[in-house]
Amino acid sequence: MPVRRRRSTALAAAVATAAALGATVLVTAGATTATAAEVPLKDYELTWGVKQSYRNYVGMFGTFTTSGGATQAAGNGAFTFVDGTGTYDTTGHTVDLAFKGGLVSKSAAHGFEITLTDVRFDSKAAAITADVKKVDTSAGAPKTTEGDDVPLATVAVTREMKDMATTLTAEAGEYLGSASYAGAAGDPLTVVQKTPPTTPPASPSPSRTQTQEPSPSASQTTTEEPGTGSPDPSPTKTADTGPSPSASATEAATRGEIADGTLGWGVKQTFRAYVTGPIAKGRVTVSGGATQAAGNGAFTFKDATGTYDTDADRLTASFKGAVNFKGHETNGTYGLDLTLSNLKATLDGGSGKLSADVDSLGTGSKGVVLADLKAKSGDLTAEKNVITVDGVAATLTAAGAKAFGDFYPAGTALDAVDLSVALSDDAQLPDGGTAGTSGGGGTGGSGGSAGSAGGGTGGTGGTASTVGGTGTTTGGGSLASTGSDIPGPALGAAAGVAVAIGAGAVYATRRRRAQP
Repeated sequence: MPVRRRRSTALAAAVATAAALGATVLVTAGATTATAAEVPLKDYELTWGVKQSYRNYVGMFGTFTTSGGATQAAGNGAFTFVDGTGTYDTTGHTVDLAFKGGLVSKSAAHGFEITLTDVRFDSKAAAITADVKKVDTSAGAPKTTEGDDVPLATVAVTREMKDMATTLTAEAGEYLGSASYAGAAGDPLTVVQKTPPTTPPASPSPSRTQTQEPSPSASQTTTEEPGTGSPDPSPTKTADTGPSPSASATEAATRGEIADGTLGWGVKQTFRAYVTGPIAKGRVTVSGGATQAAGNGAFTFKDATGTYDTDADRLTASFKGAVNFKGHETNGTYGLDLTLSNLKATLDGGSGKLSADVDSLGTGSKGVVLADLKAKSGDLTAEKNVITVDGVAATLTAAGAKAFGDFYPAGTALDAVDLSVALSDDAQLPDGGTAGTSGGGGTGGSGGSAGSAGGGTGGTGGTASTVGGTGTTTGGGSLASTGSDIPGPALGAAAGVAVAIGAGAVYATRRRRAQP
């Protein structure tokens, strides 16, 4: 059972901590004695993503669950552990902090559940540790491995304790399922003191000033986020609701046919990363007027047709364009060849469906309901003859789960959907195009350098553009950039995935699970 061992070298601690204690000199290295003065610390936060390729993998086949105050950033981002308490060594100028919160990484498909608790950061040992429990059911009977104060990574400690480089340990590879993790670069680590909220009516007191001085970066982050976010909606609303130069903007019909529109949807970020990564070694191609954002981003489908009724808050819109996911090539034959086309979105009082024609390995099905939709508001309001509904939550249906070979269970959160439809030919869509002219226009989202990275050709509008290809690093955090450091057992299980959709014919081929 791995046990935490302290290292002998004392590294630099944070200037923020030193400032809080009134230190005037910060020693970058030095030894401590048994009688070194220790000052208590509290209210710290630690943010660390472990390793992005690991998050992509778990997000593809399983789930992350946080507890005890820990959180995960949106978009399968890094994890934050809270309520950090510990001590500051005034002689060696080092900190030792323990944080609250737990993290569970779980994949029933591949038989693992890994729990991290009691996450600690020790600047003297230059290490991140945690209590780890791993339950492995891949071989049938559950096998449980536990360790206290397991060293997960070494840390290149800096004075500011922000974005510190980390290197994963052999123990991290043991628990996360891949020996190749040992010595691999982990995600950056940040440790900051949480700035207490200020009370406007009260005058600044010495204690409040003192606690705020050590964390100017945290204070700026706390004040800038709401500061930069809150003023923006107000001017936008004022501009949109103010007098329009065209009377038609306020006199639009409450129901009728859609003149044009766009639908933005990324399907699922981890799926895009998987297709272009080192397992599938594939590519993503758009055609028929659809485009893809650079960096293996989301897709935009255009040329909307359909109907709307703003009084009843109903909308039905169909979009042109297609996206193809292709991978697992062996001697010219692909184990994954999935195409989504003719997307259709419906909303009724804020709830609706997202459907598409699905073709997998040559077998096609029309109008497969891929996701249930839920808008933030049930109201459909036209502004300047355009209805825009952004950030619509999309949840995978049972039929949609089959479209992905049942690797995603029904109920899985997919990428959010953005809808924008024009109610007249002269209406201006958010992308800057005039209704009726957006189809086939614009640059393919993965054209240019992104397209060449995958060996495809990026073009305009109806010309297919491609992202991905064997070993490509295009994809903004995709598995492609991580080489072979994905957990060994999982790689073996996933490498043979194939998707087929038809009249009840859905299957997934899988290889025998490899041992790490």
